Amino acid sequence: MSKDYRKTSEALGRLTEQQYAVTQDEGTEPPFRNAYWDLHDDGIYVDVVSGQPLFSSTDKFDSGTGWPSFTRPIQPDAVVTKTDRTLWMTRTEVRSAGAGSHLGHVFDDGPRAEGGMRYCMNSAALRFVPVEELAAQGYGEYLDLFPAPDSPTSEEDAA
Repeated sequence: MSKDYRKTSEALGRLTEQQYAVTQDEGTEPPFRNAYWDLHDDGIYVDVVSGQPLFSSTDKFDSGTGWPSFTRPIQPDAVVTKTDRTLWMTRTEVRSAGAGSHLGHVFDDGPRAEGGMRYCMNSAALRFVPVEELAAQGYGEYLDLFPAPDSPTSEEDAA
């Protein structure tokens, strides 16, 4: 990764109580009552602590769980995983690679055609950057993930 995405005391001081509980104390927000579970806009999701790009809306899908779910991270090295043995089960926890923010968990019950993974994330750990704001917020390198608004999306449209 080209930028330094670290946790700072200033960044932690800007977090809401829920954002802090999720990212720093491994909390979980309620399903279906969070900011991004049903968001369908184009853009990317970044770590609420460091601003590190984590997921793209192009990889988001409706898992029916009530949390935002993705088939893959925006870059393979954007997240790290570790074994989580809390709640009387073994799961795989997902953290941002730069700041170590707790994001959620990854499961192997995602869409098979997309690799079979379900990155089930907490909205409180994420900040959404709409596609039209990517360049202005310093994420212009991710614009190529989204078709230009006036570009044809199929051969039929191009004809």
